Order: sequence, then C-alpha cells, then structure tokens
Amino acid sequence: MHLQPVILSGGSGTRLWPLSREAYPKQFLPLTGSNSMLQDTALRLDGLVDEHPRLGLLLRDPIIVCNEAHRFLVAEQFRLLGRSPAAILLEPFGRNTAPALTLAALAAAVVGAAGAVGAASEDDPILLVAPADHAIADGEAFRRAVADGALLAEQGAVITFGIVPAKPETGYGYIQQGEKHADAELNGTAYRLHAFVEKPDRETAERYLASGEYLWNSGIFMLRASVWLNLIRRFRPEIAEACELAMAAGRADGEFRRLETAAFKACPSDSIDYAVMERLSQADAAPEHPAIVLPLAAGWSDVGAWSALWEVREQDGEGNVLDGDAFVHQSHNNLLIAQSRLLAAVGVDNLIVVETPDAVLVADRERAQDVKAVTKFLSESQRNEHRHHQRVHRPWGAFESITMGDRYQVKRLTVKPGEALSKQMHHHRAEHWVVVSGTAKVTNDDKTFLLTENQSTYIPVGATHRLENPGTIPLEIIEVQSGSYLGEDDIVRFDDLYDRGGDSGC
Repeated sequence: MHLQPVILSGGSGTRLWPLSREAYPKQFLPLTGSNSMLQDTALRLDGLVDEHPRLGLLLRDPIIVCNEAHRFLVAEQFRLLGRSPAAILLEPFGRNTAPALTLAALAAAVVGAAGAVGAASEDDPILLVAPADHAIADGEAFRRAVADGALLAEQGAVITFGIVPAKPETGYGYIQQGEKHADAELNGTAYRLHAFVEKPDRETAERYLASGEYLWNSGIFMLRASVWLNLIRRFRPEIAEACELAMAAGRADGEFRRLETAAFKACPSDSIDYAVMERLSQADAAPEHPAIVLPLAAGWSDVGAWSALWEVREQDGEGNVLDGDAFVHQSHNNLLIAQSRLLAAVGVDNLIVVETPDAVLVADRERAQDVKAVTKFLSESQRNEHRHHQRVHRPWGAFESITMGDRYQVKRLTVKPGEALSKQMHHHRAEHWVVVSGTAKVTNDDKTFLLTENQSTYIPVGATHRLENPGTIPLEIIEVQSGSYLGEDDIVRFDDLYDRGGDSGC
C-alpha cells in the first residue's frame, strides 16, 4: 500500500498570541519539545513501516498545503530536518480544509477510472490528512491506529480518528459512534460514524462523556485519493472544479507549486467535515465508501489555547510550567514563558504569563480562549504586534528592530550564507549599513564592492541597491534608516531570488 501523508499548515494560531503571530504561527514554534509542531507532525510516522511489516506499506514524503506567505518557513523547517516534502502547495487565499485536501489529492494521484476500487497503488495512494499544529504524546499508539486506518481505507472506507475524551471539554466538536465495524485484522475497534456534533455546553459535554458514545473530533482523516476526489465531485462539485482549474493553470516555482489565483479565489470555503463527512454519515449516502471512526487514545491535543499547552507540558510539584528565565514563589498551576528577560511570579495561582521582546500577556488560565480579543484589538487598531514578532523572518535570513524614533530606525539584519536581499529602491528613506560580522557584497547603483567587519556604506534615497552574503558564515549588519517614511512597504523591487512579487519587506 502506498501511504501519502498530507499536512495542512494553514492555521494562524491567534489564541497563542504573543508567541504565535500571523507571519509566524504556532505550527512553526517548538511549543512541546525541541522541534516545531510542523516538524513533529512530519516525523510522527517514522517507524510505521517497521512496526507493521505485514501491511507492506510504502511511505511517501509528505505533501504540505500552506499559506503562500509561509512557504519559506515550511521549506526551511524541512531543510533543518534534512528532509524534502513531496510537494509544497501554496494557497493564495485560505479556503478551509476541503479545498486543501482536494489540492493534495490532485497532486498525489493520477486517478484512473472514476469509482474504481482496487489496491492502493502508486497512482491512487492512501492519504493520511493531519493538521500541522497538533501534539500527540504516544507516537506508537498513533501509528497503530494509522495501520488500522490503512487497512480500512484500502477497501474504500473513509476514516476519521476520534479522540477518547479525558474530560467534558466544551472547546471541541464531537463525533458520535455508531455500531461496531467488524474486521478481525484490526489492532483496535472501529465503529460506523453516526454523527458529527458541534461544540457542546458544559452539561451536554458531561452527558457525552458519561455515555461513552462520543469522541473528540481530531480533524485527522484517511482515505484513498480517488475516493476523496469522487466524493468531493459528488457532494461539492464547485469546490472540485475550482481546485482542478487552479491546479491545471498553476505553475511550478522551484520547490513550490503555485495555484492560478483567480480560479482558486472562486473556490467556496468549506471544511472536510461539512463538505463530505457529515453527508457520508447519512444512511446510504455512499455505501461503497462507509464512514468509519477509529478511537484514538494517544495523548492528543490541538494546543488550541494557553490552557491546553499548560496541560501537555511538564509541570513542577506545584503545577507550574516554566519556560525560559522564570521564577515562582508560593505560586500554583501557572504557565510562565520568558523569552527575553527575567519573569518572576510571587503568590499567584492559575495564571498565564507570556513575555516576548515586544509584548506581554497576562491572563487567567480559565479565560485562555479570550486571548483572541487581544488580536482583534491589535488588528482593528492597525497595529503590527499580531502579525510580526520583533524578529521578522525572511527567506534570506531575518531582521529585528532595535530602536526607532521620529524619522529614524535601527535594525539588525542577519543574512544566511549564499543568500541575498532583493535588488530594490526606496522613495523615502536612506540607509547606512555597518558590518558586524561576516562579509557583505553590496550593490549601490552602478558600483559593486565587498565590506568586511567594522566597515560601512551609505545608500542614498532613490539608489538601486542589494545586499548579499557571499561567505560561509552568517552576515550580521546594523542598518540605520533615516527619512520621512520608514514602512516596510516603501520598497520597489527590480529583482528577487525568491519570486515574492508584491510581498512587503526586504
């Protein structure tokens, strides 16, 4: 069986502000270990083939579906793992999970006759579809469930994984199990999917837990590529048509696959649950493709809020989770994260305190879901703290603002070896570059020259210029900007190695 992982990396993670920002959301952060959540998702299937040899699984490299603005973050995180995705599909607009899975299925398979049912093959792999930003503590238990899912999906079933609930949670949707699905080859027990249920109130959640019939909706699915394409064409043909047009008229851009923008913009937004799964749960909707739920008890969390992160992180004897330079005294059940300075808490309980170089969050742990009110305020106030960290990542490296005032700003730029900023010009600002370490290749109008440590140069307003790192170590630059307007959108690009088009920033 050919197994094709599909990782959906379109989330913005606003409820984990200020660590998670629009330009660098939670899936790219190491929230539960040394790897980012995206990296952990990519590594989660390691060992599956050896642990379940009887299946004869052939495991492919993952397909990633992500926001176009995050493409370089995805590529860099896989580079750090020493791995290459099978494809990175770029969404110019967010359209929810059903279109994302349709794009991945089109990329994964050259589908044969519609409705054909045979072995999962190279041109019709089994798709394992998972969000990029979930945590799973017990990888072995997860892989056992995936092995069961592969057996069922090969036969044409559509699989969803339901999380065995640990408490009456009101923040998750639920799945109601139906009758048992008999299959002697499975490691665990499978059930027919009876219904999806919206997030309940507390009393209803307690009733769900007591009944033993309900599971949390994980958002993880398994099915063959041809099955998904057949079902989305049947139930939501307008989604299928828009995605097929966007893929067919798209283009390769190095390691990325770009969609045709107008075609994808016309695509309706819908989730996998609403577009297909709820319809499958209805009697006789598609009897050749039964909807099956597999219970999963593997220490799963969607890490959707600070309270969820407190639950999955290691706690001290007083229930505190400390990350960074943090100190507590006579305090209990707190989550303290310090990124740039000492964070001390004395005599407090049940707090979330998150310190970053440009923002501090203090919240009651029971009110963690309300952090979205902060990001809404920042957006409506046209501030920048919900979009970027103080250190802003770019495909060539990163920059961070050190200080700014009326008509001036000081930044620190780090350019990776072999990388270069775009050739550009500014209408409103001049720049003075000082090399801190490494070697800089500078283009300033018609002159090109090298600078080394402690040397500097001046870029006048209106000059066409470029900064490159021709060396083998990172290039560190102090940039002093001066002028009437210092916004990142004051850039006219003439040439860019990364084909960023209208993206703002260096």
